[in-house]
Order: sequence, then C-alpha cells, then structure tokens
Amino acid sequence: MERSTRVSVFESDKPSEIQLIKSKLDDAQITNSVENNYLTFTTTPTATSLKIMVDLEDEKNAFEIIDAYLQQNENQ
Repeated sequence: MERSTRVSVFESDKPSEIQLIKSKLDDAQITNSVENNYLTFTTTPTATSLKIMVDLEDEKNAFEIIDAYLQQNENQ
C-alpha cells in the first residue's frame, strides 16, 4: 500500500478555527489531520501553530471549502 503525500491546507494559532475547518473537511469526507508546530522563531516560545494536513489528491477540494469559509466570515 502506497502512502499518500500529505500537504498543509490551513494554518492557524486558534484551535477553535482549526476545529471548525476540520469539521467542514470531515463533512466533505476529506481525510485530514491536525499537526502541532511550535514556532521557535517567535519571541514567545510557547506560541503554537496548528496545521491541517490532507492527502495531496484532496488538496484542491480542501482549498475550495476553506476559501468558501474564509469568504463567508470576511463578510460578517
């Protein structure tokens, strides 16, 4: 079984935003995972960036869902 390439489609330091995007991807049946990255280059070493990763073949669909979410929230 060949392992698929994973790519980052969304990054945020807000867990609530990550959770929301993750649930939208889940609803669209796009397999995703969240990765934790500590931002070592910032002045506060506790700052954490969360990344949503998807399979490369799901990247286009994931971006469409995320773009729609971002545009929706921009207008509020």
